[in-house]
Amino acid sequence: MAASAGQTAPDRAPTMPDVAHLDQLITECFACPRLVAWREQVAHIKRASFAEQSYWGKAVPGFGPADAAMLIVGLAPAAHGANRTGRMFTGDRSGDFLFAAMYRVGLASQPTAWAADDGLTLTGARISSPVHCAPPENKPTPAERDRCSPYLARELELLAPTLRSVVVLGAFGWQALFTVLSAGGWEIPRPRPKFAHAAELAVHHRSGRRLTILGCFHVSQHNTFTGRLTPAMLDEVLRHAQSINNGSEHE
Repeated sequence: MAASAGQTAPDRAPTMPDVAHLDQLITECFACPRLVAWREQVAHIKRASFAEQSYWGKAVPGFGPADAAMLIVGLAPAAHGANRTGRMFTGDRSGDFLFAAMYRVGLASQPTAWAADDGLTLTGARISSPVHCAPPENKPTPAERDRCSPYLARELELLAPTLRSVVVLGAFGWQALFTVLSAGGWEIPRPRPKFAHAAELAVHHRSGRRLTILGCFHVSQHNTFTGRLTPAMLDEVLRHAQSINNGSEHE
């Protein structure tokens, strides 16, 4: 798996034999100069409340089992959340909201996540994102999204034997996911379906596989503090995905 001359880490993603190797490759990525500079600057300057902590300051891999039936797709690591702790949605209020819901529906072993070594485990679900580095103002560019896309594409391929549903948190992840699916041999309707909370679409792969895509408002503080996304709304989407995974709504 040695890199050829001129290859970036995303170029090597299709050759990763399993999720563990893919996760390791992601942590070694320096493909986007703007994102690398920002994640490292944040890790050096730090937030005052975390001044005594060592920041991760690298690209953040997915989190969860390699045989998940559900993939939850966000946007990108938060500057003082996952970029600090090294684990998706860990160490910020968005993650608190998400993991509390996952705990309520039986996908997480505990309702809180504050550090990569806090003992949290996921069952039946994995969390990923279209962009694996914290972006300035939480806004990756289209070029950065596209440069990172081989990771999500390979993750979907590696999860294929067990994956039944994808819960997408927000419009950015929705658009990124459908771009990856379209390039990966999935039949996507035209015009491409628009993002909406509780949106649902079953897509089929040329190999015969089926996948159900579910939309959910992002667990951002803006959405959760204003009540645009409530705990009950998130629970409902996750439970619906579980019912699909269990086959009760998959026929």
